[in-house]
Amino acid sequence: MIKDSDFIKNSEVPGPTKEEIRCILLCKSEVSNGDVVVDIGCGTGGLTVEFAKKAKKVYAIDLNPVATQTTQENVSKHQVEDKVEVILADGLETLDELDDFDVLIIGGSSGKLPQIIKKGYKKLKKNGKILVTSILLETATEAIYTFKELSLKPEVVNIMISKGTPSSRGTIMFSNNPITIVSTKKF
Repeated sequence: MIKDSDFIKNSEVPGPTKEEIRCILLCKSEVSNGDVVVDIGCGTGGLTVEFAKKAKKVYAIDLNPVATQTTQENVSKHQVEDKVEVILADGLETLDELDDFDVLIIGGSSGKLPQIIKKGYKKLKKNGKILVTSILLETATEAIYTFKELSLKPEVVNIMISKGTPSSRGTIMFSNNPITIVSTKKF
């Protein structure tokens, strides 16, 4: 795993997704070296880079030009340019242009989460995975309901990560925002 501090950051873009969360997403996705991954709402590219180290190809998509620029910088820094295509566009519209894929990660949806999940599900290969990361409870709930509409069984995991910082008397724990991961598999 790449340390959080090894990513280029930008104050205008959230991220990268924290190291421990990236690790959990990699495990839950069961990504392999032959897989094609779509990362919608790629932000600074933390997940894009980690998945590119394991997958055959990653499409990193974001509407924010600062996000795609930062993602491209991280892709170059971590030398995975040959496995990543960074796309400045609407994720929902871009799904139409892509061939079928194995893993769909949704970290940002611009309010179009149900549509992205439904369209992504159609393009998802058999045994493929959809993973939605959420800092808002409403986003997680929306993902759960959309999966159920598609007759898919959602798995929901809420993760709280705290990291210790030394002080004069011991170690102070500072927590990050909790993240909810809603995932499912296409059978």
